Amino acid sequence: MSTKDINKVVLAYSGGLDTSVILTWLRDTYDCEVVTFTADLGQGEEVEPARAKAEKMGVKEIYIEDLKEEYVRDYVFPMFRANTIYEGEYLLGTSIARPLIAKRLVEIANETGADAVSHGATGKGNDQVRFELGAYALDPNIHIIAPWREWDLTSREKLLSYAEQQGIPVEAKRKGASPYSMDANLLHISYEGGELEDPWCEPEEAMWRWTVAPEKAPDEAEYIELEFKSGDPVALNGKRLSAAEMLESLNKLGGKHGIGRDDIVENRYVGMKSRGCYETPGGTILLKAHRAMESLTLDREATHLKDELMPKYAKLIYNGYWWSPERKALQALIDNTQTSVNGLVRLKLFKGNTYVVGRKSDSDSLFDETIATFEDDAGAYNQKDAEGFIKLNALRLRIQARKK
Repeated sequence: MSTKDINKVVLAYSGGLDTSVILTWLRDTYDCEVVTFTADLGQGEEVEPARAKAEKMGVKEIYIEDLKEEYVRDYVFPMFRANTIYEGEYLLGTSIARPLIAKRLVEIANETGADAVSHGATGKGNDQVRFELGAYALDPNIHIIAPWREWDLTSREKLLSYAEQQGIPVEAKRKGASPYSMDANLLHISYEGGELEDPWCEPEEAMWRWTVAPEKAPDEAEYIELEFKSGDPVALNGKRLSAAEMLESLNKLGGKHGIGRDDIVENRYVGMKSRGCYETPGGTILLKAHRAMESLTLDREATHLKDELMPKYAKLIYNGYWWSPERKALQALIDNTQTSVNGLVRLKLFKGNTYVVGRKSDSDSLFDETIATFEDDAGAYNQKDAEGFIKLNALRLRIQARKK
C-alpha cells in the first residue's frame, strides 16, 4: 500500500513527545487523518490530558478508554493461571498489555474506516513485534505504520527539533523528572535506559516508584488471606473484589512491604540483551499464593505438566504470540486444570518477602492426613508396597550398573 492509499490512521497515542511527533509526522508523510487511541491500563497517570493535547492538534476522533478490568480479567489472570515467568524472573508486565492494545487498535480501525494503525515502538525493542503480530493475527489485511523504522528522527534532540519546527506543543521535561524510560500498568512498572544501561550499576533508590525499600518496610509482618475460584483470586481478607480491584489492592500491600522489585538482564526477541528493572508487587504476591493453592488441589502429573509447558507459554507471551493458535491451545489445557483450584491461602508479608503460612480447600483438597501422617495411619497406606515400587523403578539402573 502506497502513501497515497492511506487516508486515515489509528495511532496508539499517549500525548508524550514521541506520539505527538508521530501524529504530525503521519499527517505530513501520508497526508492522512489521524485517529488517536489512549488506553487506561492502570498506569497511575491521568490519561484525560491526552484528549486536550489531541484536540489542540486538531484531532477529530479521539478514543480514551478505561480497560483496566478487561486487562486484568482477560489477560493478566489467565497468564497467572500458568504461573508464568520469563527466563526465571520476569512476570511479563509489559508483554501482557500489548495484545489488548493491539486488539483495540484493530477494532477502532474497523469502526472508523481507517486504512492503517500506527504505534510508537522503536525498531530495537520487543513491542513493535508484539503490537504487529497481534494486529496481523486479528486482521491479516491491516496496514501498519511504524515511524521509528521509517523516519530519520533517531534521537530525542531530533524529535524536539522537529516538534519546535512544526509547532507541536510538547511539555519541557520537569526538573527532577525520571531519567528512565518507563512503562506502567496495573501489573507492573518498568525502568530502562540511563544508568541502567550499565548492568554493573545498582539502581538508585530514588528510581523506585511503587515499593519502599525492604529494609525500610514495616518491622511488623502483615497477614492476608486470598480466596481462589477456578485459579483466579476472588476475595482478599474475605472481601469480594473485581479483577482490577484485586490487583490494585495487592499492589498497595506489596508496595508497603517492599515486595516485587526485580533487576534483570533479559534476552529480547529481536536478538539483543537488555537490562531492565521492574516493580511487580501485586503479581509477586499472586504468583506465590496461586502456586500454594495448586499445591493442595492440583494432581501431581498435572502440576508437573504445567511446569514443563510454562516456559514455552511464557516465551509465546514475551515474543508477542498471544493471539496464536498454540497459545490458545496451551491456555485451554491450563484453564482445564484450574477447575479444582479453589480455596484459601494465608500469607505473611514482611520486609520484601511473601511467605505462605497456610492453605485450605474444603471441596478440592487432595491432601489426606490419614495417608500423609507420621503417626499410625490405621492401614490407610501399606508401607511394604514401596519395596516393589522401588525395585521396578530401579530395574533399568541395576541393569546399567551390571554392564559396567
